[in-house]
Amino acid sequence: MDNRNLSMLCDFYELTMSNGYFKNDFYRRNTYFDVFFRSIPDHGGFAIAAGLEQIVEYIQQLHFTEEDIAYLRSKKLFDQGFLDYLRSFRFTGDLYAVPEGTPVFPNEPILTVKAPAIEAQLIETYLLLSINHQSLIATKANRIVRAAQGKTVLEFGARRAQGVDGAVIGARAAYIGGCKGTSCTLTDERFGVPAGGTMAHSWVQMFDTEYEAFKTYCQLYPQNTTLLVDTYNTLASGVPNAIRAFQEVLLPQGITDFAIRLDSGDISYLSKKARKMLDDAGLTECKIVASNSLDEHLIRDLLMQGAKIDSFGVGEQLITSKSSPVFGGVYKLVAVENDRGEIIPKIKVSENTAKITNPHFKKLYRYYDKKSGKALADELCLWNETVDPKEPHTIFDPNAVWKTKTLTDFAVRELQVPVFQNGCCVYTLPALKDIQSYCAQQVESLWDEVKRFENPHTYYVDLSNRLWTIKNQLLAGVKQ
Repeated sequence: MDNRNLSMLCDFYELTMSNGYFKNDFYRRNTYFDVFFRSIPDHGGFAIAAGLEQIVEYIQQLHFTEEDIAYLRSKKLFDQGFLDYLRSFRFTGDLYAVPEGTPVFPNEPILTVKAPAIEAQLIETYLLLSINHQSLIATKANRIVRAAQGKTVLEFGARRAQGVDGAVIGARAAYIGGCKGTSCTLTDERFGVPAGGTMAHSWVQMFDTEYEAFKTYCQLYPQNTTLLVDTYNTLASGVPNAIRAFQEVLLPQGITDFAIRLDSGDISYLSKKARKMLDDAGLTECKIVASNSLDEHLIRDLLMQGAKIDSFGVGEQLITSKSSPVFGGVYKLVAVENDRGEIIPKIKVSENTAKITNPHFKKLYRYYDKKSGKALADELCLWNETVDPKEPHTIFDPNAVWKTKTLTDFAVRELQVPVFQNGCCVYTLPALKDIQSYCAQQVESLWDEVKRFENPHTYYVDLSNRLWTIKNQLLAGVKQ
């Protein structure tokens, strides 16, 4: 549980707008905001939703201290009535979210907030930073794990992460995406992600000889030995000295579960040579771990070249999502309630058509083929629309309305679940291991064409006929 009060972790204009809402009496109005993204990192076919647990903890801690209010008063911008309002501030609204680990696609709401205007506005920054960061890392991790084709991937990036939360929470997100463990001890302590490691080159350099370093490590950690063999010369000394240490220290104890790590040079070539040396020495069960600036493309190439690698340690390319470092989630107003409680849809328009929003309070459905279990399409519907899987259902591409598809033998699932209702958390946060398993199962439900790295098939996210009609009516009647 994160007990930090992060209420002041917001963009300053959230406060000035909220002050304005207070003075104009808008703060009593219920508003509806969606969190969604417009493009998939690395030009992939899908992203992985993550970050909800930290949002729940943030909302539960949300309040303003006297020190916070004194700081705001010192800015000489805020109405005293607004500052008094902040003294008893808490979140009283509703929050709906796609569960962590769910594959998600552009322009569909990962989160929906229904709350009085000030409450909805003040949580914008934290909701975005949590979803943007963890979804980015979980998505990158899942790409790397899929490239590894069932071989173990470990997250090794703490020292290259952007700050403490970048390392700790990033490793959590990487675990959701499919990594089996992390080098970050604090992530293990806080979230139960298995922490582990081998040794640094400095360990080897501390001893008079490489063999002495290896032998000592085997004696200290016989049940958890991985020797780093590239400090001096991988094939001339590193692997032979590792073999000698294994044979003299571990094999007499009946221990055969150990490994070597390659961290530099031509990993493919060295792994093949090392594998032959290990096998010739009778160490056929010895594993080979590879690290050194790996990503999904390098891992895929290594395996295509027949590299003899059993697991991968991935650092900076994963923990920073170096190839595509911004997720790009946005927080947009989609509806407000009038004085009679009626939901009035709102739309943002732009000369850049990709930035035109989908209005209204919505539901998000995912359709599955009953025979294969594969996901067919997602559909954005109005909040009060329902789908009966016993009846044929027609979906259409809003960008090509003549292109329709009628589903007959299908299953349907509403993706968003209630998380907060009237300010109370109604969602049981799942165990992190269960989120990881759920993620793997949901990714498996996608067609291979959606999962490929180059030119993935575009997964359909359609609007219901009613929602499409409302959107076009709003576009036609926009007041400049």
